[in-house]
Amino acid sequence: MSISKISAAFVAAQKGFAPALKTSTNPHFRSRYADLSACVEAVIDALNANGIALIQETEPSDNGVTVTTRLLHSSGESLTGGTLHVPADKNTPQGYGSALTYARRYSLMSTCGIAPEDDDGNAATAPKVDAKAVAARLGGATTLEELGAIWSKLSPSEKKAGETAKDLLKAKLEKGGAE
Repeated sequence: MSISKISAAFVAAQKGFAPALKTSTNPHFRSRYADLSACVEAVIDALNANGIALIQETEPSDNGVTVTTRLLHSSGESLTGGTLHVPADKNTPQGYGSALTYARRYSLMSTCGIAPEDDDGNAATAPKVDAKAVAARLGGATTLEELGAIWSKLSPSEKKAGETAKDLLKAKLEKGGAE
């Protein structure tokens, strides 16, 4: 079975992946981490824009959960990132739920080749992005399609800096055009 179409689409999608932002806090370790929704948010728009659906299949297991992350292309081709088994730390619904969330998160990150943001290293080494310059680039869009095309070409740091400008322009365009 050929995977040439999904391979090309996946390479294009990876260019638009953002870092998985550490927005949740683990009270036991007093650390921040990227939860499942942050991991999905980091990749889903770029995947979907390139005709790729994200599916996470689960398999029954007596001592935990098993997850396979599958990427399904509109052509019918698919890729999987392999199968990941995570043991449940407790034989309770909460224990299995926690294992499932953990397995889905790490299977997704592994399949898509993303990692949680490095808040120490990124803050120290990331070049400063001029939000006004990003807003000016976005301001050239006269349709929602043009805005999406410009947005998809921005780096993750440019997207972060231009998020407000994008949202404002999107609202204007949805109301009937740029002013």
